[in-house]
Amino acid sequence: MIARLLLAVSLSLTAAGVATATTDRPSLRVTAQPAKPVLKTDVTATRDILTLGDLVAGLPVAVAAQPAFRAPALGETGTIQTVRIVEAVRAQGVADVSDGGAAQIVVTRAARRIGIVDIEAAVRRGIEERFGVDVRGFSLSLENGAPMLAVEPELRGAVQTQDLVYDPRSRRVAATLMLPGSAALRLKPVRVTGQLVETADVIVPVRNINRGEIVQAGDIMIERRPREGLSADMVSETTAVIGKAARRPLSTGLGLRASDLQRQEIVARNEIVTVVYEAPGLSLTMRARAQEAGAQGDIISVQNMQSKKILQATVTGAGRVAVNGVASSRIAVAN
Repeated sequence: MIARLLLAVSLSLTAAGVATATTDRPSLRVTAQPAKPVLKTDVTATRDILTLGDLVAGLPVAVAAQPAFRAPALGETGTIQTVRIVEAVRAQGVADVSDGGAAQIVVTRAARRIGIVDIEAAVRRGIEERFGVDVRGFSLSLENGAPMLAVEPELRGAVQTQDLVYDPRSRRVAATLMLPGSAALRLKPVRVTGQLVETADVIVPVRNINRGEIVQAGDIMIERRPREGLSADMVSETTAVIGKAARRPLSTGLGLRASDLQRQEIVARNEIVTVVYEAPGLSLTMRARAQEAGAQGDIISVQNMQSKKILQATVTGAGRVAVNGVASSRIAVAN
């Protein structure tokens, strides 16, 4: 019994020792370190004032909301020195900021850009509505070129005109541009002056076309150009161009004239062709040499291979021509 008692005491002490050792051992905990704020490299600003949060990622909410620098004007780009941003952050109690080794960051002010297409549409629309002038056959030529307007990016409305002046005799026009809700155009109005110019449709190549090459639909486009100075034979319909052959090399962007094109030649000069004569109950064929090239329907000269006589024949297909009844006797004699 004494032995049992000693064993129980021994086990109890051992357990107590293990428990004590376990309890006294310090616990190992991994504490997550807060992420270090990082300087951004490229920033797009949507407001007049940049906050620290616009420039540095990972800042506390209260610090990020602090206004710091003025943004560039609408549509413009500027830079801010890294050291100035870091100093501004430290002034708010954040000492450690990662700048990634950059000396400066680039800031671009977001904007909606308004170009010549929108400006011309606004002026033309204003003339039609206020003066009742049909401007469909005219384009607007602006003095000193079209200004490039930059307005607030969230504004999607159409450009409008005010203080519009139009002289129907000279077709001169002047107007102030505006966009509903735009503080930029309200604070700095833009006025344009110009003249309505009568225009006409002109077909122009979109690539250089070699002599003899067949013009395809993808080779051309229609442009509106001032009518003054255009030659009378300028081509304005695509149907008059597509499928025709270039009579001479055609340059990109130069308006096409009727004399620049010809029907596709399907009989070449000096080509041996089949001459056909058909009449009721009679069909004659012979071989001849084309004296000139010709397209479908052209009348060309061909030389009888046997008699060497010259006939006038109409091109009817590739390598084939036909003669009329006046020449039938010549064919009969030749055969």
